[in-house]
Amino acid sequence: MDLQALISASVFLNRQIEDKKQLHWANEARIKNAFVALDVELSEMANTSEWFKVWKIHRGKSDPDKTPRETLLYEYVDALDFYLLISNLKNWNHFVLNSEKDLPKIESLKKEDSLDKQYLAMKRMLFDAYFNHSGDSFNHSWRLFLKFGLVDFGYSETEIETAFKDKNQINEKRQDNNY
Repeated sequence: MDLQALISASVFLNRQIEDKKQLHWANEARIKNAFVALDVELSEMANTSEWFKVWKIHRGKSDPDKTPRETLLYEYVDALDFYLLISNLKNWNHFVLNSEKDLPKIESLKKEDSLDKQYLAMKRMLFDAYFNHSGDSFNHSWRLFLKFGLVDFGYSETEIETAFKDKNQINEKRQDNNY
């Protein structure tokens, strides 16, 4: 997965949106907004997969004309976009870029039976990254997020990268149509 290219695409889209919407805000406000957006996207990812709905036999929501797996992938890459944006806004790109060499190791990890603890740990570290300005916590949250996609959800690097690029094009078109 070419994480540098994905960071560049995320930053480019964010700048387009800020220019088009004429957003002039302090960097701290921009960072705070990105963390909130990431938190919401992670929740949407969990809600779409429905792993926590132990009372349901058939789990996984789907958008019209998409399978539950495809729908979840698009929610996953929405969250990915905000991880990449935050890494850039906080000057933490090195955490993302350093993880690229570790992707085979991450992919070899054991799939979890229950994602509850892993999800809560990922969010706790994400909040620690924001409130305590902890790059290490961001790095741990990021790597857990990668594990979700590559191991627990079973997507390939190619699937994630392709879906990210597709969703980025959709988001660019949305901006052209006054989304």
